[in-house]
Amino acid sequence: MATPKIQSHMQTAQKSNGAARGRRHARTAYNKVEIEEIFRRFSVQRPEPKGELEHVNPFTLVVAVALSAQATDVGVNRATRALFAIADTPEKMLALGEQGVIDHIKTIGLYRNKAKNVIALCRMLIDEFASEVPSTRAELMRLPGVGRKTANVVMSMAFGIPTLAVDTHVFRLANRLKLAPGTTPDQVEDNLLRVIPKQYLFHAHHWLILHGRYTCKARRPECEHCIMADLCRYPAKTNDVPVPLDELPAQMVGADALPKGE
Repeated sequence: MATPKIQSHMQTAQKSNGAARGRRHARTAYNKVEIEEIFRRFSVQRPEPKGELEHVNPFTLVVAVALSAQATDVGVNRATRALFAIADTPEKMLALGEQGVIDHIKTIGLYRNKAKNVIALCRMLIDEFASEVPSTRAELMRLPGVGRKTANVVMSMAFGIPTLAVDTHVFRLANRLKLAPGTTPDQVEDNLLRVIPKQYLFHAHHWLILHGRYTCKARRPECEHCIMADLCRYPAKTNDVPVPLDELPAQMVGADALPKGE
C-alpha cells in the first residue's frame, strides 16, 4: 500500500496531467451548439460563397493563389486578367518567360520572385505531371511557390476536396473570436478542423475569409453589422445584438466586383 506521502504525490501528478489534458483540448471558447449556430448563420447569409480570385482552370487558379501572397485579390485580378487571357496553360506561360510574366505582374508585391516561381512551377507541371495540376496536398506543395495554404485552396476550389486554408483573415478570426486559437497557421487549421461541423467544412474557409474581409475587419471590426454578435467571444466587441439573418445579394467576383471603368 502506498504511503500517505506517495499518495499525495500521485494525486498531485494526476491533477497536473488532467490540467494539461484540459489545456491541450481547450481549442475553442464555444460549445458545440454555439458553433453549429455560427456556421448555420453563415450558411444562410452566403449559401454558396465563392473565392474572389479570377481563374479559368486549375492551372490559373494555382498561379493566382500563389501570386496572392502578401497581395490583395483585387490587385492580383487586375494583374492576371490580361496574363491569363494569353497564358492559361503551363506551356503558354513558360513560353512567355520570366520577363514576360514580370511585365504582367509587376504591380504585385514581390513580383520578381513570384515570376521566377511561376516559371519553375510550369516546368515542373510539364516535366512531372503531364501539364496537369495535381490534386493531393503533398504533390501540390512540391510546386515552387506553393505552400500549405495555396495547396488547400486549390484542393477545395479546383477539386472539391474539403480543406481549411488559413490566410490572414482566417488566422485573425480564429484567434480574435476565440473560435480556434493557435499561434501558427498550422495550429489554427488543426483546431478549426476539430471544431467545425463536418457538414459546414467545405464552405467554412470562404465564410471565414469573407466575414473577416467585410465585417470583422482587421483595424475596426464592424460589430454592428455582424450576424453572430450575440455569440461572439471577442472581449472588445462593441455590439451584442446580431443583425437580421438575411441572404446577401449575389456575390460579385473578379471584374464584376470592380468599380465601373476599371
